[in-house]
Amino acid sequence: MEVSDLYEELKSDLFRFAFSIARHEQEGKDLVQDAWIKSLREEQLLSLPRHKQKAWFYRVMKNKLIDERRKDQRLTEWDDDEADFPVHELTLGRMEMTELLSRLSPELSDIVFKRYWLELSSKEIGEQMGFPASTVRFKLQTAVKQLRRYLEEDK
Repeated sequence: MEVSDLYEELKSDLFRFAFSIARHEQEGKDLVQDAWIKSLREEQLLSLPRHKQKAWFYRVMKNKLIDERRKDQRLTEWDDDEADFPVHELTLGRMEMTELLSRLSPELSDIVFKRYWLELSSKEIGEQMGFPASTVRFKLQTAVKQLRRYLEEDK
């Protein structure tokens, strides 16, 4: 038996399972596709009995969905955390804000500008600057702390 034969036998069950656990149709299709790609690398899968093959696919799809949901949750939490410095609510004028940003290092100033004025994500900023997104978030947090300290000193 070949993988294509296995696909024809199991596809209706796998799609039904994927659609039952996914939020929408495309997510279900992606789960099935990812499971099939992984199955191509799993040499002993074809030697298993049919019920174990099906269980293997179900487990792979369920684990992939859990991984994706955790990833989405982490990204959402970071996006929420990044909004802790509401620049648009400050009553500073453009000149005052420019002067405040000039106190930061050019790199930190650039990150703050891209995040809050250009509204780029940490991933997009990292791609532009050659850093991982986590490094951008750390540098942004450092910059925000410095800006807060400068604002408190000026009061």
